[in-house]
Amino acid sequence: MSAILPPAERLWYRHPIDRVEGTWIAIALTWCLIMFFMMVGWHIWGKQNLSTETYRTTPDKFMAKTQAMVDKYTVRTETDAKVPVVKPPPGSDVYLVARLWSFYPILELENGKSYRLHLTSMDYNHGFSLQPANINIQIVPGFEHVITATPNQTGTYSVVCNEYCGIGHHTMVGRVYVK
Repeated sequence: MSAILPPAERLWYRHPIDRVEGTWIAIALTWCLIMFFMMVGWHIWGKQNLSTETYRTTPDKFMAKTQAMVDKYTVRTETDAKVPVVKPPPGSDVYLVARLWSFYPILELENGKSYRLHLTSMDYNHGFSLQPANINIQIVPGFEHVITATPNQTGTYSVVCNEYCGIGHHTMVGRVYVK
């Protein structure tokens, strides 16, 4: 018999399953179920994935909240573009805007304190990748993503866009300081 020729009987599923083939199907199904329940378990008990809240918003509303936070909590400016560094009090709402090709503002957070981090995009889909912590979230325009974050190590963290957003994508980086 050749693999090029069509089968003699078109209804292949009416033929009995060979014992070895049935064993492999059972192993594959069992492994799929194990992996499915492991993903649920890692999310709930292992805290592997972030749980986020998501709300609809508009660029104007979100930018107004962000600018109010920047005006209230700015401690200095950095970079040639004079990007503000914001140090909000622990437990407060912190806003971070993604837009072509920057994150605004730079955040300075306290180690061991919790914050509610609000993220949105002003224009296109962007990614929020916090390195080296390896936290990844897709930021979608028109939606406000809220994450409860508690930094547990001091240092300087890089925020990188990991969703291709155009010709300046490689320059889309930001910073978070944890003191």
